[in-house]
Amino acid sequence: MITRPVGILGTGKFVPERILTNAELETMVDTNDEWIVTRTGMKERHIASENEASSDLAYGAAMIALEKSGVSAEELDLIVVATITPDSSFPSTACLLQDRLGAKKAAAFDLSAACSGFIYGLANAVNFIAMGIYKHALVIGAECLSKITDYTDRNTCILFGDGAGAVVLGEVPEGRGFLSFELGADGSGAQLLKLEGGGSRCPSSAATIANKQHFIYMAGSEVFKFAVRIMGNAAEEALRKAGLGKEDIDLLVPHQANIRIIQSAINRLSLPESKCMINLHKYGNVSAASIPIALAEADEEGRLKDGDCVVLVGFGGGLTWGASVLRW
Repeated sequence: MITRPVGILGTGKFVPERILTNAELETMVDTNDEWIVTRTGMKERHIASENEASSDLAYGAAMIALEKSGVSAEELDLIVVATITPDSSFPSTACLLQDRLGAKKAAAFDLSAACSGFIYGLANAVNFIAMGIYKHALVIGAECLSKITDYTDRNTCILFGDGAGAVVLGEVPEGRGFLSFELGADGSGAQLLKLEGGGSRCPSSAATIANKQHFIYMAGSEVFKFAVRIMGNAAEEALRKAGLGKEDIDLLVPHQANIRIIQSAINRLSLPESKCMINLHKYGNVSAASIPIALAEADEEGRLKDGDCVVLVGFGGGLTWGASVLRW
């Protein structure tokens, strides 16, 4: 239960310099620009260098969000990093970031809910502040999906990119901030979207490497069906909890996985495309970083006005889903 108004004080995004275009993918696998754009809406994605890791991208986004918020790193009480591509299994990417930022009094942890991770992270951090436990929190979605993408698999290598998006949270005026959250999971779909190798069930070995078990596996058509259904459902339930309807939405910020999935959500919510933030043509699917990058870009473009009703919604491996409504 939200007992005090908590909202976003600042946003930030950071993506690697290197851009992987559809034209370049044509030279790597049996695909073409028209096929990719028609089925996904994607034209390019940013790719981390050999020496860049998720914490580096998270740091870039965090610095921008902190500057915009007017909150210093020393004032942070909590850092949550949503990622499925941490720098290492442990220590957490959040702890590495805490040290680099100099946020000495902040608690820090990673959260794994795949593409829904940022909304899961928001729900945790917002409640810490709402209950008076903490005052300021930094929530980041950061991914280096290129590190776990098989660039010989044309069905998945066209989809994923790297980047990070961040928000600084704190108390806001009454009537503003987060109004509701809707989180969910269906573990029976765990095998539809996964990375098998490297965990305690399937430890790293010569065999797991040979079998390409350290790359993303996705049953595309099944995940697509799930996403089309759950995006609209989750958004509508979050709106219901907030006492609002789809006619109240000023901006929809969805997970940027596929243009057809986004269009399905737009139709379900009876929204014009002008009320939806779409940037997957530039970044591809950046998993937990997708929504915060899109939110930061909407902020940069002046698409977020005081009092706007903003809906964030996503889905991901697990299977998981999440939605949130906030008054900007």
